Amino acid sequence: MTASSTRRTTATRSRLAAVGSIAVAGALLLTGCGDQTEDAGSDGGDTAVAAPLADRLPKEIRDKGVIKVGSDIAYAPVEFKDDAGKTVGIDPDLAAAMGKQLGVTFEFENGTFDTLITGLRSKRYDIAMSAMTDTKDRQEGIDADTGKKVGEGVDFVDYFTAGVSIYTQKGKNTDIKTWSDLCGRKIVVQRGSVSEDLAKAEAENCPSNKKLSIEAFDNDQQAQTRLRAGGADAGSSDFPVAAYAVTNSGGGNDFQLVGEQVEAAPYGIAVAKDNTQLRDALQAAMDAIIANGEYEKVMQKWGVEDGAVTKATINGGK
Repeated sequence: MTASSTRRTTATRSRLAAVGSIAVAGALLLTGCGDQTEDAGSDGGDTAVAAPLADRLPKEIRDKGVIKVGSDIAYAPVEFKDDAGKTVGIDPDLAAAMGKQLGVTFEFENGTFDTLITGLRSKRYDIAMSAMTDTKDRQEGIDADTGKKVGEGVDFVDYFTAGVSIYTQKGKNTDIKTWSDLCGRKIVVQRGSVSEDLAKAEAENCPSNKKLSIEAFDNDQQAQTRLRAGGADAGSSDFPVAAYAVTNSGGGNDFQLVGEQVEAAPYGIAVAKDNTQLRDALQAAMDAIIANGEYEKVMQKWGVEDGAVTKATINGGK
């Protein structure tokens, strides 16, 4: 994925955002994105029951009864594979609840994160739902590194708020508290993520005798593996993901969060610019599950209540 299709916000507007801690039960699954596969995700509900918002969908999707979702399914607890190989997490649970409102099944198809918006543009997917930060660059199809337009851009249905955190091996590099403390160190990140963007921005500010080394991977779990083995001084991920890894990896003995999270921004469901009917149907479905309490149940299940929103917003990212 190009930087324009990343989990990112503009580094220059970085601000601290305390979002409370999460504690999620379950084991950290060390699975990569691997081959592209389809998975219906978590329980899609009984789509045969009358769905109050079915008529909001485009006819071709109503007829198929399926919304194809592009997702990097290696980002626990947002989306990942459980021990049985089933796609689970915050996004699949929200999609299942929305499916009841719309009368369709959301089918999650696994892909590397930096290819999701490309897949959306080529109509491989109907939507991309993958802890994707809503940004102006994405909305406008701008490559964040070059500032050049690379595509039509996408619209977002915003449904969650998250910041970015740094973590280290437990008991090591305890002097790292802020991004500036990473100068002279090595950090591991997911390629094309907000964490990579922040690391690149910080590297430009480091003195010449204390360069920040950045190693980027296809998915976050590969970065965690590298850090766990001692191949770097720190890692960075979206806060819910970093907190989940700290709580679960090695029974909570592998990693520790350091410092405050930064860059609080909305996660959004990405939809093609020319598919406003689908976009608006998704917004209506998200608002419906917020109103009926299903959204809150998902937030509580995964321990991420502090990232909850009170309504779905179109293109709320900056």
